[in-house]
Amino acid sequence: MIKISHEAPLSIFDMVQGKTDYDYCLCHLYDENSTYRDKFLEAKKKGREIILDTSVFELGHAFDEDKYIEIIKELQPEWYIVPDVLENSMQTYINAVRWKEEIIDKLPGKPIVVAQGRNLEDFTNCFKALASLDMPKIAISFDYSFYSDLYKHPNVHVSRMLGRPTLLRHLVKEELLNSDMKLHLLGCALPQEGLLYSQNSQEGFDFIDSMDTSNPCVHGIKKVRYTDQGLWDKESVKLFTLINEDLDRDSIEIVKNNIMRFRWFWNQSYDFTNVEIV
Repeated sequence: MIKISHEAPLSIFDMVQGKTDYDYCLCHLYDENSTYRDKFLEAKKKGREIILDTSVFELGHAFDEDKYIEIIKELQPEWYIVPDVLENSMQTYINAVRWKEEIIDKLPGKPIVVAQGRNLEDFTNCFKALASLDMPKIAISFDYSFYSDLYKHPNVHVSRMLGRPTLLRHLVKEELLNSDMKLHLLGCALPQEGLLYSQNSQEGFDFIDSMDTSNPCVHGIKKVRYTDQGLWDKESVKLFTLINEDLDRDSIEIVKNNIMRFRWFWNQSYDFTNVEIV
């Protein structure tokens, strides 16, 4: 089973937490929003597993390092993301080496490094280098620009949905992934991506340990309901901009529907062969 977390507005945080396997914390919100911070400090008291993120996807760059280290010490999450640089393999690797040599041993929790790269070769080299550091978990994002080369499709969301499993198969073929490793999947383009792992578990996708996405909540807020095929388009808004959103009854019901279907997509078998990609 893949552990799943969904970032959610504060108004439905508790409800969503009750339907997920762990909590995913954005450090810039933890720093600036006391209500958000209290939610995660309470989650820690409850014994909830927490992954702390550098907010690089939200901000476009990693959060201030000194403040980030202080948050790790205060929150003491089970996992935290080592600061990476979007699609910059060299700087991401340099950061990982520096953190391993100078910082990690001084912090609570376990590190997750994020592989980056501008193309398949660049990414592969970065992944190989990060794997050599013997970190406990490596993360792979949903939106690398080179997915459009790995799986060409006029719908960019389909390219991303099918590009990531194509990338994972490439890493397995290169003998860079095996059942002894743990992966975290950052976000998703379309919720039905999980079907590609659950129906093909014999290919060796057991190394996927966890994933996070705000997708069910964002689409619920926008009153977009998942169907039994998922979605074929994606709202571009980022959840952190909706953190204080109050949801009406209809939106809450759609969020619940979306979370239920999302979990089914990712942790149940399903015949995807006859679904038409539009």
